[in-house]
Amino acid sequence: MAVSAEELSAGLARVCARAGLGALSYAPQRLTGGAVMESWRFSAGGSDYVLRRAPSLAFMEGRPYGHATEAALIEAARAKGVTAPEVVAVLEEADGLGSGFVMRALPGTADPKVILGCDDPEGLLRGIARDLARIHSLRQGDVPAGVPVMDYRTAIADLKAQFMEAGGGRPIIALGLKWLEDNCPEQVEPVLNHGDYRMGNLLVEGSALTGVLDWELAHFGDRHEDLAFGCMAVWRFARYDRPALGLGRIYDYFDAYEAESGTKVDIDRFHFWTVYRTVWWALGCLKMAAQWRSGADRMLERVVISRRTSEQELDLLLLLEEDAPEEERDKKVYLSTGKRSRLGEADSAELAEAISEWLESIKDKLEGHDRFQNAVARNALGILARDWRLYPYPYTATSLAQDVLTGIANLRRPDLLQQLKSRVLEKVQADSPKYPSLATAIKRWT
Repeated sequence: MAVSAEELSAGLARVCARAGLGALSYAPQRLTGGAVMESWRFSAGGSDYVLRRAPSLAFMEGRPYGHATEAALIEAARAKGVTAPEVVAVLEEADGLGSGFVMRALPGTADPKVILGCDDPEGLLRGIARDLARIHSLRQGDVPAGVPVMDYRTAIADLKAQFMEAGGGRPIIALGLKWLEDNCPEQVEPVLNHGDYRMGNLLVEGSALTGVLDWELAHFGDRHEDLAFGCMAVWRFARYDRPALGLGRIYDYFDAYEAESGTKVDIDRFHFWTVYRTVWWALGCLKMAAQWRSGADRMLERVVISRRTSEQELDLLLLLEEDAPEEERDKKVYLSTGKRSRLGEADSAELAEAISEWLESIKDKLEGHDRFQNAVARNALGILARDWRLYPYPYTATSLAQDVLTGIANLRRPDLLQQLKSRVLEKVQADSPKYPSLATAIKRWT
């Protein structure tokens, strides 16, 4: 449910009165980021708080639990020593703000660019490992009922259903799904997984962890899923060379985690969950466009994130290419120059560039979320311009994808790996030319 600024302030005033937080000191300010939920910072009674809410009630449909359970999870984690925010109020229907809760604001930043430039990345990595181990110390009796327990094969089947619902035409994702089916490990004793433990959801001040945010994906499952997710290439941002959350060496992260948890990290399980979560996030990106089309959330960022699907396909192929015979891996690919004649009237790429330049010229007049959306809009225009110049191959190949899912086709087929490499390189060049994995893939494959 969309609310106006006046409705938001009035609703928060009701929440503050009910929770004994005092009167609002200033109007709430929308925080940047937040691809799923909205975050609004405000002050009441001399203290700062953050409202976390769903963009609409429809957006909460189909989720395993609501914000009241998420709030209780956060409090349970705090009781185990996790650096989590204090929840002070859960929204009620009478508040008129939909679904969400209010937390006490914590110091620090969630900006990965700032965090990855900290003075003591090794110390921060140890702190992050410590908090993850404490999260994993929670069992089902420690949290409210309704938090799901993952069955691995059911989870893979759900990803496969999402893939088919999205058209079932992306062969690299099909490769990942088939690999997961063929390599699924045995179930282990489930621990509480945060579900989204990565840069972007961690608050840091200086080189110290000050908050673990965004618990809506928490569930019980294999601890290696959480360990793997934060180490994926996409969450290392510009520090691709530091595989542990962009901060340091993977074995230093494992050592710190093992020291706190008393549990040895299994490398094979870590690899499985890296592949699983790469497929999971590829489908999550793909689904963003469907959410935008449905009207559940018409935020500009949705359609732009949908174009990040190719990033995960690239990472997935980097993870899986070792399954191909050596002679197939050794075959090189060639990059498109992306050059077209630039004579006569302005082409589509130039129109997109002109609008982007104008948006750049007004960004200093914008604040907060509007400034963030300005950057997202310029990113979208950049994709349009590169699409025009690179004219990547049509990227759906349903017949091939279905052959992969059924085992008819795999990376032992002559030239298939080379074909997939060529197409994903072109796609990422159009969608995300600064994506750190791209430079690695170009160096390795071309």
